[in-house]
Amino acid sequence: MKFYGRNQEIVRLLQLDEQSHNTSVFTLLLGRRRTGKTTLVKHAFQSKPLLYFFVSSKTEAMICKEFQQSIESLLGFHIYGQVDKFASLLRELMIYSQQHHVTLMIDEFQRLYDINPSIMSEIQDVWDTYKDKAHIHLIACGSVYSMMLKIFRDKKEPLFGRATAEIRLQPFSTELLKQILSDNNPHYTSEDLLMLYTISGGVAKYVELLIDAGATDKDAMIDAVCQNGSVFLNEGSELLVGEFGKRYQVYFSILELIANGMTSQSQIDSILGTNSGRYLNTLEEEYNLIQKVRPMFAKPNSHGIKYALHDNFLTFWFRFIESNRSLVEMGKMDLLKEIVHNGYAQFSGWMLERYFRQMYAEKERTTEVGRWWNTRSEDEIDMIAIVRLDKRVTVAEVKRNANKINIEATKERFANIRSHFRGYEIIFIPLSLEDM
Repeated sequence: MKFYGRNQEIVRLLQLDEQSHNTSVFTLLLGRRRTGKTTLVKHAFQSKPLLYFFVSSKTEAMICKEFQQSIESLLGFHIYGQVDKFASLLRELMIYSQQHHVTLMIDEFQRLYDINPSIMSEIQDVWDTYKDKAHIHLIACGSVYSMMLKIFRDKKEPLFGRATAEIRLQPFSTELLKQILSDNNPHYTSEDLLMLYTISGGVAKYVELLIDAGATDKDAMIDAVCQNGSVFLNEGSELLVGEFGKRYQVYFSILELIANGMTSQSQIDSILGTNSGRYLNTLEEEYNLIQKVRPMFAKPNSHGIKYALHDNFLTFWFRFIESNRSLVEMGKMDLLKEIVHNGYAQFSGWMLERYFRQMYAEKERTTEVGRWWNTRSEDEIDMIAIVRLDKRVTVAEVKRNANKINIEATKERFANIRSHFRGYEIIFIPLSLEDM
């Protein structure tokens, strides 16, 4: 698949790189795994020298040997002797950059902490000592969200406050997904687009895997995911076990319950047989995997909180793959496909709501998008999109089938919160597959 989008991120990276010709710049590049962070940086600097280093799970001495070889190979800068301290190599590089500009990307930066926690203090010492005279653009890229936050946001950590700039790489927008699908399947249907959004959530690697496999329609995408050897089958474990460590089974259970519609803590507690509060807080605040969902205009301490997974793919994975792990282990892929097909209509209805909320959130002048339901979790309004500057609000009922939409019922529900929109233009619209 060709490179798509990321224009703003590329412009920002190049601006920071230009700035680093005058003074050192430390850029923090964040984003979930598979969003294309490495691809972005390599594409942005395809016509400029880029010293790229991937931190593998090896000893410090081994990664230093590899790093030293990379420095000498790309820059022609020979470092005498065998250096076994990462910070020592960085020191040599920053001294070198006083005369020669250097752009350095350290990929999977957080692994340095696992290799030797004292490395971070050593890096801080080198950076603080040489940054004012050096001309280096250091790009620290990481995908283990909790560790990257610990390293750079925890006031007790040595690299706290050292980042000059931060770029968060988000999944592809709904418009870009449509463009990608159109380029590869000009006759795609709304059902095909919804399936691509449901499985990938716009995550670049997942889109690439599907497109490169020629899976550009709904059935082909399900086949690509639910086949022996598919990377999608174990992707959730690959992403999360490293994050959770020994506690992963409890977290997996909670995420699976949420993905299957058990969205309140009381529902989760009743099934687990224990108070899940601290686990839910950790999943939200430390791992950034779930979010509290409140009805629009509810107070922060209000009851009726629901939980949702941020990530489309993980929602799909926990709902259909992890919930049916025994079928995967037995290699019964036809049964797994049947389960996906049988449950897809209801599941994709939820995803269609999410799609339209994201689509409206991406509109330039939208200031807020949300949902509403009453204190009994009834009379839900699927989408409320607010443009405060223009005093306009769009209220939508979302259904896969346009014939099942009842706008008059939505208007009656909206009467409960109309007082929040005095002086606003209110637009009621139906949204279905046809409107994607």
